[in-house]
Parts: sequence; C-alpha cells; structure tokens
Amino acid sequence: MSAAAASPQPASGAPRALIGFGQVRHVRLKPARHAFTYPGYFWLLPMRALARQPEPAVRRNARGWLSFADADHGEGGPDALAWLDGLLRAEGAWTEELAQGEVWLQTYPRVLGYVFKPVSFWYVHRPDGRLHAVLAEVNNTFGERHCYLLQGPELGWGRELQARKVMHVSPFCALEGGYRFRFMRTVDRLIARVDHDDDHGPLIQTALSGALQPLTAASVRRAIWGWPLMSFGVVARIHWQALKLWLKRVPFHRKPEAPAHFVTGTPGPNTP
Repeated sequence: MSAAAASPQPASGAPRALIGFGQVRHVRLKPARHAFTYPGYFWLLPMRALARQPEPAVRRNARGWLSFADADHGEGGPDALAWLDGLLRAEGAWTEELAQGEVWLQTYPRVLGYVFKPVSFWYVHRPDGRLHAVLAEVNNTFGERHCYLLQGPELGWGRELQARKVMHVSPFCALEGGYRFRFMRTVDRLIARVDHDDDHGPLIQTALSGALQPLTAASVRRAIWGWPLMSFGVVARIHWQALKLWLKRVPFHRKPEAPAHFVTGTPGPNTP
C-alpha cells in the first residue's frame, strides 16, 4: 500500500467494529537470540462511529466476558476519545476537520473484567481516510503508561516512523535507543511492527498481525473458545519469557524513573 493511500473503509454505511485473529511475533537478536510466537486476537474499534451508534458486541464500560473500558486508556477518564482529541490539541496535532475523520483503536479487550495492554495504537484519520497521526500507547508491568505520537510528512501506511525510547518496558533492555514503527492495513488484514534499536543497532523485532472480520456475537464466541483467558495469559507469558532470558544470562537493568512528560513525539504544525 502506498504511503498516501487512504485507510480501507466499508463500501457503504458507517464503519463497524472489527476483530483481528492472528499472532504476536517477537525476536530478540542479542546478546542471546530469543524468539517466540503466540496466537491470539485484538479489537479494532472505530471510536467516532461507536460514539454515534454503539454496537451490541462492544460491551463498553459494562460487564461481559469480553468488554471495552474507556478508563483503560489515556489518563483513565470516562471518555477515551475525548482524551485523545484533547491530547492532539495539546500537542499541536489537531485540525477541525479531524472531528469528521475516523479514529480506529487497535487494542486488547478486557477478559472477565481484567486486561493488560502492552501496547494500543490509535490511528487518526482525516475525512478523506488519509492517516493524520498514529498514537502508540505503551504500558509496562510497573503500572506506568507513555504515549508516542507519530506524525509529520513521513506518515503513511507502509512507511517507517521513528521515536526515541523514553519509558522503561523490560528489565532486560536498557533505556536507550529508539523505536521504528511500521503499519500496514488492507481491507481484511492489519500488521503493526515495532522494532527496538539500542545504541549499537537492532535489538528486538516485534509484529502484531491479524486477519480482520466483523466484531459480532459469533466472532466474540470464537475468541472466547479459542483463548478464554487471554489477558491473564499475556501477563503469564511476559513473566515466563523473562525467566527464559534470565536463564540465558541476558543482563538485567534496574528500573529508572518514569519519564517527566506523558507524550513523546514530533511537534505538529500547530504546536505553540
């Protein structure tokens, strides 16, 4: 897909919530090679469309085996979309036309009321469907959250975007270097790649991919039957892989202070 291509949209009608069935792939290149792949799923939610017309399959701020909670994003408020719009304004990335464009949120749902989201991606579109910005919302297991705002002339599907790493994520990675992001989306597939380079070159390569289909009662049942406790599994797998890295004698780094600012990114054209 070309950098200027618009995000795939339904042929008619309002955008609908989607679920992506796929996998998470992780490869560590040094000082010891370490790789794993896990199957799973994610949600892809059209947040402006859902604000206008809720969908039954999206159990929003309600109980359910799978559900979505606004408080799991941003600063924990009751309206995650309003928080995002406010962040874009504060960071000089807002234009009035964005109120008419869609915002797609790629994230994990709560499972039985519990969730840990290593990363969520907010894809902000203009009314014509072109990407305007991408916000990578990163959480670590220490309860900290940081956002990387990606924007500028280099933004586009299939193009590489970069950000300096400022928040500690893993005790087996020093707080140095930066991230390289690349996002690819077609009508029926989404791939989000995040590679981490330390000060000496490539260190970790990750990819979250999935085949997209409508989020319905049937696809929710498929997710529950296939991965009934996925959120709990995410945390268990993080600790299991950490144990493997420790056994491979990968150096351990103490946790530094959290970053002073909540958002890291490229200044937008309207930044004061």
